[in-house]
Amino acid sequence: MKKLSMEELNRLSVEEFKKIEKSPLVIVLDNVRSLNNVGSVFRTADAFLIEKIYLCGITGTPPNREIQKTALGATESMEWTYAPTTLEALETLKSSGYTLCAFEQVEHSLSLDEFKPEKGEKYALVFGNEVFGVEDEVIQACDHIIEIPQLGTKHSLNISVSLGIAVWDFVSKMGVLKGN
Repeated sequence: MKKLSMEELNRLSVEEFKKIEKSPLVIVLDNVRSLNNVGSVFRTADAFLIEKIYLCGITGTPPNREIQKTALGATESMEWTYAPTTLEALETLKSSGYTLCAFEQVEHSLSLDEFKPEKGEKYALVFGNEVFGVEDEVIQACDHIIEIPQLGTKHSLNISVSLGIAVWDFVSKMGVLKGN
């Protein structure tokens, strides 16, 4: 067994990435303060062919050196837009037919392992601030509130870890990884 070289990985160019069909998912960042987390989101979004990233409120935007450190060039491949408020972004997405899913710990949330995305649906996955989480009014505007089950002593995961788990789960359940 040997590690694959960059050539053997057969990665898409930025131009090819922009033309290829994307996963029916967008990511919405609700006032995420860490530029390193924003960069990680870009990199994960690129890895799973996410349609677009919405950067809302105080969330930093490219070009930014701190974002670039963790994005490793994904700011060039990923489509993104800035919205002054998360609610504005959600209104736009809702009117475009997206199902809105916030990832947060609330009463009566649905466990991620129990959530079954509908084939043919488009989803907007909302992730909140590192300290305060998803804003209450944003939670109220969403169709589903999903929680990632955790078993240890900590009550939260870093946003970039949560996002990676959630996106992997969605693309797996939707058949995106198999090209379905």
